Amino acid sequence: MIKDNQKVFNRLHLVVDAIVVLISYLLAWYIKFATGFADTEPGAGALSKETYFRFLYFLVPGYIAIYYYFNMYKPKRVTRRKVELINIISANTAGLVFFIVVLYVIKQPHFSRIMMFLFYGINIILTTVCRMMIKNLLQLFRRRGYNLKYILLIGYSRAAEEYITRINANPQWGYVVRGILDDRIPSGTMYKGVKVVGRIENIHYILPENKLDEIAITLALKDYDHLEYIVDLCEKSGVHTKFIPDYNSLVPSHPYTEDLMGLPVINIRYVPLTNTLNWVAKRTVDIIGSMLGIIVSSPLMIAAALMIKFSSEGPVIFAQERVGLHNKVFRMYKFRTMEVQKPSTEEKGWTVKDDPRVTKAGKFLRKTSLDELPQLFNILMGEMSLVGPRPERPQFVEKFKEEIPRYMIKHQVRPGLTGWAQINGYRGDTSIRKRIEYDLYYIENWSMGFDFRIMFLTIFKGFINKNAY
Repeated sequence: MIKDNQKVFNRLHLVVDAIVVLISYLLAWYIKFATGFADTEPGAGALSKETYFRFLYFLVPGYIAIYYYFNMYKPKRVTRRKVELINIISANTAGLVFFIVVLYVIKQPHFSRIMMFLFYGINIILTTVCRMMIKNLLQLFRRRGYNLKYILLIGYSRAAEEYITRINANPQWGYVVRGILDDRIPSGTMYKGVKVVGRIENIHYILPENKLDEIAITLALKDYDHLEYIVDLCEKSGVHTKFIPDYNSLVPSHPYTEDLMGLPVINIRYVPLTNTLNWVAKRTVDIIGSMLGIIVSSPLMIAAALMIKFSSEGPVIFAQERVGLHNKVFRMYKFRTMEVQKPSTEEKGWTVKDDPRVTKAGKFLRKTSLDELPQLFNILMGEMSLVGPRPERPQFVEKFKEEIPRYMIKHQVRPGLTGWAQINGYRGDTSIRKRIEYDLYYIENWSMGFDFRIMFLTIFKGFINKNAY
């Protein structure tokens, strides 16, 4: 069974890490002392070779303990390489700090600091290379049919379909779904090669065969009244059981929980920008960025204003009502790119390809997104942000909030001049549903680094877009 193999693998992994720590330490010592690297370090030669090597008795088990603390020995079939690298760096940084503290406590000032930092860098590199090689080797074995994990799904639902889809798309994980048990869907029903093999009660006959590594409870939301009974049934079998909820449309990918005196409370959505420090940091960047943007783009804005003035009659600036933070309506500024229209005509719909209302100058301004530059003043006034979901007109907000699930969540943050949806091509006359998916991803995963990434990509993807009419 895979669970027995996992125990052996974890022990081997521990031994490999111990050897890597040992080799990294010896390499650091060799580079520092045997090659004469940085001989001028004060006090570096005060300790004998034997003294340096005695530290290994404490260093190797100490690092293994730190690796355990940083969850580096948990099964990592679906762990991303980026996450594993972050764990390795974090664990080694903690190890370095702990090492320095120990040297201070035992009053050992002569230990080479250069060697210490050499060990830190070498150990990160060797551990990363070693773990990536092991990961690649295991993935190769799984693709060839070895080290597989066999799973039975209890319940046919959207969650079951999504789970099967992801497993089929990632054979390197080594998961194989044996079948689905469900009381509503008839036996023989297939979904992407996985068959409904019987009713839930059949688990009594399947479990004794001992051919499963995991049971995944994927009940449909309407069947949750049976959940407690099924969990009890699965746990009696001794097979590892996990629960995949069928409310993915309600709960985001990163929900957070609170402990209310022993009662777990799941918060439906975590919005990082509700944190005061995050809000202040983002607003500071908006103020500085909009002021710099106004100064740098002023020649472009003057040129755009002259183009509009001499190409068609009407005002240079077009102000339009949009819905922003906390559903408040504000007036968003743009350079006018259309012929002057009656308000009733303008409200009928948004611009489509080859729209006759767009002026010749307007086509260029829209294509290059120069018509959006006056929104820098909206940002400076606090009505918008440099990055965020694009604001929509009130009449469309009323329409979309009834048609598109979770549409109104976008109003929990300030609307933006550019956004994650826009640089992925969802602007203009494109899918509103896909646009909202990207907006929600941005809202739930916001960070200052994410904002800077979007602003950087806007230079290459956001200004000129095939969907900007």
